[in-house]
This record gives sequence, C-alpha cells and structure tokens, in this order.
Amino acid sequence: MSTGSPRPVRRSPAFVAPRVSETHTKEPAPPVRIGVATKPITQPHLPPPSLSASALSTLPRAAARRSLASPPAPRRAEFWMAATRGISQLLRRNLHNQSSGSSLFSSFRGKNEESSAGLKALALIGVGASGLMSFATIASADEAEHGLAAPDYPWPHAGIMSSYDHGSIRRGHQVYTQVCASCHSMSLISYRDLVGVAYTEEETKAMAAEIEVVDGPNDEGEMFTRPGKLSDRFPQPYANEQAARFANGGAYPPDLSLITKARHNGQNYVFALLTGYRDPPAGVQIREGLHYNPYFPGGAIAMPKMLNDGAVEYEDGTPATEAQMGKDVVSFLSWAAEPEMEERKLMGVKWIFLLSLALLQAAYYRRMRWSVLKSRKLVLDVVN
Repeated sequence: MSTGSPRPVRRSPAFVAPRVSETHTKEPAPPVRIGVATKPITQPHLPPPSLSASALSTLPRAAARRSLASPPAPRRAEFWMAATRGISQLLRRNLHNQSSGSSLFSSFRGKNEESSAGLKALALIGVGASGLMSFATIASADEAEHGLAAPDYPWPHAGIMSSYDHGSIRRGHQVYTQVCASCHSMSLISYRDLVGVAYTEEETKAMAAEIEVVDGPNDEGEMFTRPGKLSDRFPQPYANEQAARFANGGAYPPDLSLITKARHNGQNYVFALLTGYRDPPAGVQIREGLHYNPYFPGGAIAMPKMLNDGAVEYEDGTPATEAQMGKDVVSFLSWAAEPEMEERKLMGVKWIFLLSLALLQAAYYRRMRWSVLKSRKLVLDVVN
C-alpha cells in the first residue's frame, strides 16, 4: 500500500461548503413560526476542509449553484415568515367572509323556515279539515246505508263464567208469544226445549196442547189435526213466504230462531232496533207504510213499534216497561240461538281444571324422572 500524499477528496456540490465569510458565522437565524412553536432553525458551522487545487477550482461554481438552489438562512427565514403572515391573513379574510355569508344565509334560511312552517301548518289544517269532512260524509253515508251502530249493553250472560237469566228467558218467551209470534216464526225451536229452562214439563205440555197441528195421513190416507206435543215446533204464523209478504205489504218477517247470530252485534242490534223508534228528523221523508228507525239499514222499516209500556202483563209482576220487555225478549232470542251456551261454558271449566292437573302431574313426573338422568356423572376409566 503506497504511503504517498493523500488523494484529494471530491465532494458533491450539495455537500461543498460555501466560502467562509462573516454571514455564516453570525448568530443563528430566528425560528420560523407557522401556527405552532417550532425549534429554531440554525445553520451548522462547518469547519474549512483541507481542499486540493482541483477542489478549489470547483468551489465558485458549487457556491453559485447553492445560492441559486436556496436562499441563505436569514433570507429563508424571512421568506417563510412572510408566507406565514400572508396565509394567516388569507385565512382570516376567508373566515370573515364565511361568517358574514353564513349569518346572511342563516337569516334567509330562518325566514324560509318560518314561511315553510306556516305553509306546513296551513296544509295540515287543510288536510285535517278535509279528512274530517270526508269522514263525516262517509259516516253519514254508512249510517244511511247500514244503520246507526248499536251501543254495547251489559248483558248478564255475556261473561265467561256467567249464565242465562232464566226468569228473563221466561218473560221473553211471554213477550214473543203475545207480541212477536203473530208475524215472526221460530221454526228451529221445539216446546221440549223449554223444559228445565223456563218452564216445567207439565207447564210445557199444557202450553203445547193449546195449539193444533196438522198431522197424517191416517189409515184412510187423509190428513187430520191433533193437539200439540212436546216434540212439535213452534207454530208458523203464515203458510208460506208469499202469504207472509202479502200480509205485510211486501215485507217478509224474518225467522227469529238465529236472529242474534244472523245480525252483526246481534243482541245489541235487536235491543236497539226494538227500542229505537223515534220521529224522523227534519228533512227526512218516510214513505207511507214505513216507520223511521235509525238502527235499521236505510232508516225506514215496515214493522211498527211493538214494545209499548204495559203491552204485556208479566206473570211474576215485573213492570212491563219498554226497556224491560226489550231486555227479556233479547235474552229469550239469545238462548234460542245458543241453547247449549251454559253447558259449553261448564264443560270448558271442567276441561281447564283437568288439563291443569295433567300439566302439574307431567311437570312433577318430568322433574322426578329426568332429574336422576341429569344428575348422573360419567367416569371415563382409561386403561393404560
């Protein structure tokens, strides 16, 4: 290895130190502040290297390149400070413009919101008024077509555990016999159905014997009449439908065996219909032969008011008011439509009781039977 003079080190222009002068030995430049505190940027003091002749020849060009690439440290600091001040002024001006514009826009938007809120309120009021008018129109049209909705009445047999008022059933049968049976039939009810419900067997036999039933033919092939028996149905007021319509001006009196089931809200409807007769309101014209009843579809019914105070003299001395007679006859018609109601409710209670016992027994058996299996522990004996 040669021990001659050392070879000159060639440095790249980026690392060539400029000519040592007083500007590079001054105090460090002040820190650059851009929004936040930063450390002062100082220019490191580079000692003068040992340069060769070739390196000294390239020094002016490298210094010129460095001076063109970036300004000196003091000028760089002044440049960044001026740029920072300009950016901050632009930001403040933009923020001021935005605040003034937002306040103007907010006031304009507030006015628009107030006006839109007023329009919405007017629209809601208009929609509500039109809805009420349409509802009233539909309700009046529905009332005229289907009749006024009957109110709900507290019937004593309407509860889950309640039963019929048998005294009311007996009085209702009396009202039917004396008031309703002249026009309405009950073709599904026999006299024997009244035994044990409203009358005794002897009373029912005497009642059935009062009617005459066409029976036959006899041995000679002819029809004959006989007294009624317990197995006979209630008598028919008319021979056929045509005779019934002819006698009632074209109207056909319906059969009352299932009337409380055949009408919507049956019990309440029948009671309201029987007790709802009144004078027609102003402007309502009722054709001759019809009677105004708001609970009947169309408001005009061919049946006149039949339940008047004192129209029936009850056997037990109960005052025969219009409401009392209506209640009693509706109780009788409800029993006629559902004669098995009391037995069905009693059977339901029995089944619920038995199923509850069976459920308790099943729960106890499950606990005793499966608790042993659930509490078992399996031990795995591994044979080595």
